[in-house]
Amino acid sequence: MQQRRLGRTDLSVSAICLGTMTWGQQNTEEDAHQQLDSAFARGVNFLDTAELYPIPPKPDTQGRTEAYIGNWMQARKNRDKVIVASKVVGRTANDWFRDGRPSRLARTDIFDAMEKSLKRLRTDYIDLYQIHFPERQVPWGSNPNRVGNWPAPRDADETPIAETIAVFDELVKAGKIRHFGLSNESSWGVMRFLFESEKGTGPRAVSVQNAYNLVNRAFEVNLAEVCDREGVSLLPYSPLAQGYLTGKYDHGARPQGSRSQLFGRGQRYETPNAAEVQLEYNELARGFGMEPALFANAFVVSRPFVASNIIGATTLAQLAMALDSADVTWTDEMQQAVDAIHQRTGNPCP
Repeated sequence: MQQRRLGRTDLSVSAICLGTMTWGQQNTEEDAHQQLDSAFARGVNFLDTAELYPIPPKPDTQGRTEAYIGNWMQARKNRDKVIVASKVVGRTANDWFRDGRPSRLARTDIFDAMEKSLKRLRTDYIDLYQIHFPERQVPWGSNPNRVGNWPAPRDADETPIAETIAVFDELVKAGKIRHFGLSNESSWGVMRFLFESEKGTGPRAVSVQNAYNLVNRAFEVNLAEVCDREGVSLLPYSPLAQGYLTGKYDHGARPQGSRSQLFGRGQRYETPNAAEVQLEYNELARGFGMEPALFANAFVVSRPFVASNIIGATTLAQLAMALDSADVTWTDEMQQAVDAIHQRTGNPCP
C-alpha cells in the first residue's frame, strides 16, 4: 500500500483510509474488528472516525464506533501502529453529545468531546483531531454547486475561529492531539484557520476532509489551489457518492438492506439529473472492464491532491474491492473519458 505525507507533518498515511461510520448501526463490533484486521493486513495504517458515529446519528448509538475501535486496539496491542483520526461536532441542537445541552465549537464543548473520545478509544492521544463541520451557518459540506440564499444568516453567538483554534492549541500542548484538521470546510474557512495559525493563535490545519467523487468535484479548483499552496492534504470522503457510483442504484433500484433503502438519507445524490450522470459514469467503468465501485475509488486515489481516500464498507467483499483500488493504474484514457463527462455535466451533486 502506497504511503503519502499528511500535510506538512511527519506522518505517512496509507493511500486508503478506513472509514468507520457504519460500525454500530449497519455493522456489529465483530464486523468492525474483521474489517480492521483485513484492512491493516493489506497495508492500511489510517482510520477515520468521529464522536457523532455511527450514521445516522442517534442518541442511543452515538459513540459506539469509537468504542469498537478502542476495543480493537486494546485487544491487538497496536496503538502505536495505528494513525487515528476523529472529529468533534460543530454547532448542533442535538443535545445528546453534551449531556442534555446544544453544542458549539467553544472550549467547554471541545474539551468535553475530547475526553469522551479518548475514553471510548482507550487511548491518551488522537493523531488527527478534526472539526466535523463549521459552527457558522453554511450549506452542508460548505461547497454547494450553487449559492442558493445568500448571504447566509449569522448567529449572534457564533464562536470566533480564533477562539476555537486556541482550544486546539491547548489540546496539542497537553499532548491530547498530535495534529489539527478541518472537515466540510470552504476555501474561506480553510484560509481563515490558516491565518489564525500564522498569527500564532493555534495549530496549523494539516488536512481538510470534504466530499469528493466523480459527481462532486467541487474541491476543484479553488480549494485545490489553497491546499496545494498551503500544504493542506485532502482526505476525501464519499468516493462512491453514498453508493450511487457502485451501480446498485442504477435505473432507480433500491436493494434491500442498502443505505438508501434503510435510512432514506441520499438526498445529496438524488438531485435533478444526478441519476443520469451517475449511470453514465457507471457504464463508463463497465466499458473499461471494471466494477463501478472499483473505478470510482481508483479515480479518487489517483488525484494528486489526495493524501488518503476514506473508503467505507459494510461487507468484507466491498472492503476488498475498495482496497484493490489503490493498485489500479489510472490511465490518461480513463481521465480523458471522465473529464469529457464532467465537462458536459459539471457537478450535479453538492
